[in-house]
Amino acid sequence: MFLDDLRIGHVQRTQGITLTETMIIEFGMVYDPLPLHIDAVAAQKGPFAGLIASGFQTLALTYRLMHMTGFLNGGSVGGSGADELRWLRPVRVGDTLTVEAEIKDIRISKSKPDRATVSMAYTTYNQHGEAVMTATLHHLFRRRRAGET
Repeated sequence: MFLDDLRIGHVQRTQGITLTETMIIEFGMVYDPLPLHIDAVAAQKGPFAGLIASGFQTLALTYRLMHMTGFLNGGSVGGSGADELRWLRPVRVGDTLTVEAEIKDIRISKSKPDRATVSMAYTTYNQHGEAVMTATLHHLFRRRRAGET
């Protein structure tokens, strides 16, 4: 997708990914080593009564799922940040996450009119249709150049 293809209101949906205990613990060990992410026994005694994924893992998987759709291929040249990140429910072993992202705003750059900031409202859901995370991510997209498809 390129800037030329994007419209406010477009909704992009993803396939799902199911989290295993190994995935949660491995991510936690490297990036967020709290007991509720890396120790199933300690997590059982914690506030969520079991192992849960790091919110940062949920964010990373959200981005991965969107990338896997191909939506960010071609015209995407990175991002400029995020707003209003909220973790709404714990993500547990066996949960399957899917994502919906809606284009909310397209702002053409004044200094580089061949590109724009595309703001997208992301909602990540579990297999029960419950929102587990929301965020607004700001992607940078460029226009299609002659000869590109």
